Amino acid sequence: MKPVWMVTAGLLCMSLSGEATAVERTWRDLTGQYSVKAEFVGLVGDQVSLRKTDGSVIQIPIQKLSSADRRWLSRNGRQSPESQAGTEVLVSKDWPRWRGPNSDGISPETDLLEQWSEGGPPVAWSCRGMGRGHASLAIHDGKIYTMGKKSDAVTVVCVSQDSGKPIWEASLGPGNDPNCTPTVDPESGLVFALTIEGKLVCLSCETGKEIWRKDYASDFQGEMMSMWGYSESPLIDGDRLICTPGSNRAVLAALDKKTGKVLWTTPMAGGKAGYASPVISFGGGVKQYVTLVGKGLIGVRASDGALLWNYPRIANKTANVPTPIIHGDLVFGSSGYGDGGSALLKLSKAGRNQVRFTEVYYKTNKQVQNHHGGMIRIGDHVYMGHGHNNGFPLCMHLPTGRVVWGPERGAGTGSAAIIAADGHLYFRYENAEMALIEATPSGYQLKGTFKIKSRNGKSWAHPVILQGKLYLRDQDELHCYDIGQ
Repeated sequence: MKPVWMVTAGLLCMSLSGEATAVERTWRDLTGQYSVKAEFVGLVGDQVSLRKTDGSVIQIPIQKLSSADRRWLSRNGRQSPESQAGTEVLVSKDWPRWRGPNSDGISPETDLLEQWSEGGPPVAWSCRGMGRGHASLAIHDGKIYTMGKKSDAVTVVCVSQDSGKPIWEASLGPGNDPNCTPTVDPESGLVFALTIEGKLVCLSCETGKEIWRKDYASDFQGEMMSMWGYSESPLIDGDRLICTPGSNRAVLAALDKKTGKVLWTTPMAGGKAGYASPVISFGGGVKQYVTLVGKGLIGVRASDGALLWNYPRIANKTANVPTPIIHGDLVFGSSGYGDGGSALLKLSKAGRNQVRFTEVYYKTNKQVQNHHGGMIRIGDHVYMGHGHNNGFPLCMHLPTGRVVWGPERGAGTGSAAIIAADGHLYFRYENAEMALIEATPSGYQLKGTFKIKSRNGKSWAHPVILQGKLYLRDQDELHCYDIGQ
């Protein structure tokens, strides 16, 4: 932020009656030295856009704004009407899907603990009844949704966000321990869940009543690339549900979210499904769905399901897992195992409604690779746990691929599932160790550790942070930690 900020503009926000009212607001940086009165335009990733009176728009990383500004954004932030349709909002009162409201693993929460004392933050509550499995959580309207194997049935579980007390359960039939995190669609009041065997089921958020279901195997001839079964979380985009059956005729499919009717499918030779979840990109000026499947990274045109491009170089032959990072025209992907690696692609327009990619750089599996814990982009840097079966903290400069710091030994062992909030990274290690690490390219800075209250096998389910709480699913148990200041 610079002194040139000192300009005046009106800010539109919604009154309680729902009408737009003009409000002037002064924005300040963390130091309090600089301020500006400007119009809030929107949020994309971690960048806040503000319009000055001369019409120019400035972008400021959300981490550089004052705590008061970040609280305001949490309450009032809205997607810019000028942003491209389909772009999701960072600021949200919910965590409706795998990797959160913006599908990027970043929580919009602020005023969280910046250091953990010995023993970690206090436990607000714990409960049982989640069932077996590594699914994470979706949270909407005071309800937590997850999946687990209970007795002989795969079950969707809905419990209270305040206490963990049961609200409803819905049996999806027989199957193995699930890995899919349910997807909630607040607009329709529906929740979508996928079993390891490929049963995609749509339920009512309020009651758990089944609305419709599809079977990836019988309906699409779907097949996984390897033995661990389907693990994706479906993507809601407007009236569509985007999923990955994985087959020669339907590597991806778009369904009507309310009825399950097939709108289009994407043919791809050898198109077996991977373990990642699809995300939205506008790379090259074409709206598309990007994901990591058995044959590598792919981009699928949103309008009709046409396969736009395929990048196989980072694909391994065992399990392609991490959800790709999208940033403008850039796509960053990574995978583990002995033949994986990482790459940055730049997408560009190639004729009418076509897209081509250029490989900006490729890193071998020994240089940079993420197994299944996920990756976080904050500004121009990507943070991850590096190494197959390891979560060695690492920071990389996204545009160049230069490793800024790491890989560090880290506080725990095994793969690390990570999310970010309020300028920090939350590493959950396979051995049930939690670590708080400052999200800064200036160096590895550990801010505290603690042992999770329980350890029921491999501690793999990804953390969730919402409304000052850290939620950790551990097989049948669910723990809620108070991490607000």
